[in-house]
Amino acid sequence: MAVRCLFLARKSLNCAGRLQLFLSNDHRALIGLYSTAAKHWGTGDNCNGDDTTDDSSHAMTNVKLLEMRASKLEEQVRELTERYKRAMADSDNVRKRTQKFVQDAKLFGIQSFCRELVEVADLLEKTTDNLQEEEGQRLAQVQDRLQGIFTKHGLNKMSPVGDKYDPYQHEIVCHTPAEGGEPSTVTVVKQDGYKLHGRTIRHAQVGIAVMKQEQD
Repeated sequence: MAVRCLFLARKSLNCAGRLQLFLSNDHRALIGLYSTAAKHWGTGDNCNGDDTTDDSSHAMTNVKLLEMRASKLEEQVRELTERYKRAMADSDNVRKRTQKFVQDAKLFGIQSFCRELVEVADLLEKTTDNLQEEEGQRLAQVQDRLQGIFTKHGLNKMSPVGDKYDPYQHEIVCHTPAEGGEPSTVTVVKQDGYKLHGRTIRHAQVGIAVMKQEQD
């Protein structure tokens, strides 16, 4: 009985030793695993840090690209705006010139016809001066009526006597002594001049005053 108890006690000691050895080996393995995990963990932190840096750099690059594109688009918008303004200005100028052309065509399209009419008025005036009083009065009425029609349509007879000589309105056909008057002024009208809406369509044939030595 005592021998059996001794055998069981020894067996228990052997089992306890093996368990202690197993636990010691597991403890070292766990420590090794922990150290390896710590190393990997540190390495993982560094990798994650690199990824964050790369993402940040990539984001900054995208922002710069967007800013460059926005700047180019703004420049294109400014250029297109300037082109639009120039095109509108050119269009407005063309429109104004066209309106002026149409207006002038309406106003002065009859100037050739008016030149011929004023010649008829000249004949009436000369005929009136050579007729007797009664007949002359009748023609004078016709002449007045004709001048009224002229005025209604913008055709006006010039009255240059006493005005300074203007080459755009007057044609010099003779000279007269100044006799105290101012030189280069119109003293006599040989043929009436006419304007259509302010534009000379026939120059007045006039005589101007000159000093006596200039006349000689």
